[in-house]
Amino acid sequence: MEKAVVENKQVIFKGYIVGVPKETDMEIRVGSKFKVEAPKGSGAFVVKNLYLSCDPYLRGRMRDFRGSYVPPFVPGSVMEGFGVARVLDSDNPNFKPGDLVSGLTGWEEYSLIQKTDHLRKVEQNDMPLSYYVGLLGMPGFTAYAGFYEVCSPEKGNHVLVSAASGAVGQLVGQLAKIHGCYVVGSAGTSEKVDLLKNKLGFDEAFNYKEEPELDAALKRYFPKGIDIYFDNVGGAMLDAALLNMRNHGRIAVCGMVSQHSQSDPQGIHNLYCLVQKSIRMQGFLQHNYQHLHVRFLEDITGLYKQGKIVYVEDVNEGLESAPAAFAGLFSGKNVGKQVVRVANE
Repeated sequence: MEKAVVENKQVIFKGYIVGVPKETDMEIRVGSKFKVEAPKGSGAFVVKNLYLSCDPYLRGRMRDFRGSYVPPFVPGSVMEGFGVARVLDSDNPNFKPGDLVSGLTGWEEYSLIQKTDHLRKVEQNDMPLSYYVGLLGMPGFTAYAGFYEVCSPEKGNHVLVSAASGAVGQLVGQLAKIHGCYVVGSAGTSEKVDLLKNKLGFDEAFNYKEEPELDAALKRYFPKGIDIYFDNVGGAMLDAALLNMRNHGRIAVCGMVSQHSQSDPQGIHNLYCLVQKSIRMQGFLQHNYQHLHVRFLEDITGLYKQGKIVYVEDVNEGLESAPAAFAGLFSGKNVGKQVVRVANE
């Protein structure tokens, strides 16, 4: 039987950038023909993309630098990132038509998936599908592994989370509260501060843009010091946190979104505090903790279904909205996890 040929709308990466990603660094290509067929003997499969994830780490793939843990995009090619998709045709015995999968896919309506190692089947349950690029996806697992494995939390610890209403931070704060910690979040708008305190259950939250002195702000919220700093931003907040850490404090370096836009990143001035206070500061990547993934899914699904955690998403409709949604991450436009819904089933 002849396989269908469809039009495939795509988001194309135009060329390497310096500074903050802009909507115009990407373009929408329409009219590409795509055959819904996995080539025989390829081990590949064809998917219809349903949700795509906008994540700050993709900024690193937009520069001509090959020393990172992920290679740069090729100018003129389709953007890619984490997504949730439905299998339409398959030459792979492990993935059958109708299966839902999560993992790396193209920023396009239909993709031929040839690297299948890191894709996971999504079990149909009553969790929203979009959560598999957020709460139950890479950001959620980053929060889970980072908090429990890197931060070594203890009940009663005082915890600071930066970019606290974002995809990772909102879950870190809630896990810390469940663990019996005192939790303060920083964010960049009064709307996000309100969200942290009134929906996500943080003890306190503040708008860093309204604080003339971050060191003074942290001393106000942590008069006895910080045990754990979960760092998503780097820069001035990291410098201020270093001054306010307790002895034997832990800093989990998850991201440095304040530095993404800079071709000449800021240095950190207060690293001597690591020595003075015996602080452990560790960077990490979620894929180094894959042995915990099954437990993560069980734990987080259970907590969500019991109403002990909530998750906030910012969903943009249509593939054509993806460039603006991604660029908006770097000015804090999104409230919660930024997702693009490519198709309704």
